[in-house]
This record gives sequence, structure tokens and C-alpha cells, in this order.
Amino acid sequence: MMRARGFWTVGAGRGELREEVLATPGPGDVPGGVIISALASGVSRGTEALVFAGRVPASQFEAMRAPLMGGTFPFPVKYGYSVVGERDGGGRVFVLHPHQDRFLAPAGMCVPVPDRIPTHRAVLAANMETALNLCWDAAPLAGERILVIGAGVVGLLAASLLARVPAAEVTVVDVNPARAALAGCMGCAFALPEAAPADQELIVHASASESGLRLALDRAAFEGRIVEASWYGDASPAVPLGESFHARRLRLIATQVGAVAPPMRGRRTHAERLATALALLDDPAYDALLEGPTRFDDLPDAMPRILAPGGLCHVITYET
Repeated sequence: MMRARGFWTVGAGRGELREEVLATPGPGDVPGGVIISALASGVSRGTEALVFAGRVPASQFEAMRAPLMGGTFPFPVKYGYSVVGERDGGGRVFVLHPHQDRFLAPAGMCVPVPDRIPTHRAVLAANMETALNLCWDAAPLAGERILVIGAGVVGLLAASLLARVPAAEVTVVDVNPARAALAGCMGCAFALPEAAPADQELIVHASASESGLRLALDRAAFEGRIVEASWYGDASPAVPLGESFHARRLRLIATQVGAVAPPMRGRRTHAERLATALALLDDPAYDALLEGPTRFDDLPDAMPRILAPGGLCHVITYET
């Protein structure tokens, strides 16, 4: 028997570490089960902030379940999906698991971390997987004018991938002028909302704000594509789908990482997509998206601060 501790959200804005006992898998006990000792995990601010605040709508309880989460929405719930750990027997792996110091995971969900990817940077894999799936949904074309609204982690990761499209002109928009340096690290131009360029053929909206989506609709070119990457939880943004929305033949496209995007569905499994996301992190520029670290023992007190607006990917470390 092995003891473990996991981080649980027990009420709106309140978390605690809870102890549990792991049954060490024996031959045939848990098919494919692997014991993982966590090295680091990442706080995915957008989704985890909504979970921590109890803002997951009842209609989305099942859809929002993370692969290996514990409990049920709204509370108590053990939530998260960005852990890098060492598997029993050696070797670093990435697992879609909540924040926990030790845990049992199916072998098929343990994706090897390439040796060249540092542990802390590897916690970005889940966010990079979201960005990769977003780009598959967006189907960018060479030479397009592209706008990414919202310079959070997913927005900046998506912008970095879109900037690799030949001759694409990618501009990142955010209300925080300090994000200009990060946009530059990702190979993109930067603009404040009032200076965002018009006539953009592809727009990625990742600000999770009504004003951001309104800006996307306003700056789209004729027959422009707007990929909505934000999730609003229990909020209901009001946007102008009257006015010139139809006359300009705009397309509003939902993207969500739970399903492999149609262009690659049947061609890549979820595990293969995640492995690709890990390989894409082979660039030191992505270290600029990391904050912290915070010790796992301090997480209950630190989580409200970590989830405050304006943060990036906060790293949680685990002492062995």
C-alpha cells in the first residue's frame, strides 16, 4: 500500500490536500496500471479557475470531466490535467491527471516526455495539445492575415504555431501591453484592441471575454473565419450576430480539445496528438509562458492567487 495526496476543491475558492491510499498494482490487478511520482504539474488557468469558483454549468458536468479526475462537480472535486512525473521503473511521462504527488494511471495514458524537453516546460503539453487541435480546426492558409485575440497561454501557443505557416501575418491582441514581449517571443506582431488590424481572414478568439469576441466579429474580413477557443462557463456573452454578420458571410467555428479536430480525426489518436504536442515544445521560447514554481504543500493557500486574472501557466513542484 502507498499513501498519496491530491489537491481537492471543496467549495467555491477553497482547496485542500487530501490523503488517499494507492493499491500497488500486482500482476493482473490493474491491467496496464503504472505508479507515477509527480515531478511537476501545471495550473491551466482558464478551466481550473472556473472549476475552482464552482462555475461549471450543470449541463456540462459530464462533458467537463477530466480523464482521471476525482469526485463530482461542483464540489468536492479533484481536477487538473497537466502532470509530469516519473513512472515506476524510471522514465519521465506526461499524464492528464489532477495535481497529486503519487497516483496510478493506465499505461496507455502515460506519454513519454522527450529527453530534450525540460520537466517544467513539459507541463505545457495539455495547453499545446489544445493549441494544436485549434490549428487543425482553423486550417490556416499560406499568406493569410491572422489575428489572435487573447494573449493567455493557449492564445500564445496557438499564435506560435500559426506563425510557422508560410508568409502568414500573425498579430496577437491583448489589453495588457506587457504581453507584447511574449508575442514577439512567439514570432508575432502585437496590438492593443483599439489598434487591432482589420480585414483579417482568420481570427482565433481566446480571451474568454464578450468584448474580445465582438472585436473578432468587427475585424474579420469578408468570409473570414473566427475560431472560438474560449469557454465561458456559466456566462452568456451577448454578441452582434445581426448588423453585417450575414452580409459579410462570416463563419464562427467552435474548437474544443475533447475530440480530435475533423481534418485529423481517424488519422491521429488522442495519444498521438499529445505526443505531437510534447514534441512541439522543443523551443526555449516557451519557457516565457511559465510562472512560479509553487510547492505542492503550499497549493491550498496559493491557488486563489495563482488563479487571479492575468497569469500564465503556473508550475507546481513536488518534493521527493
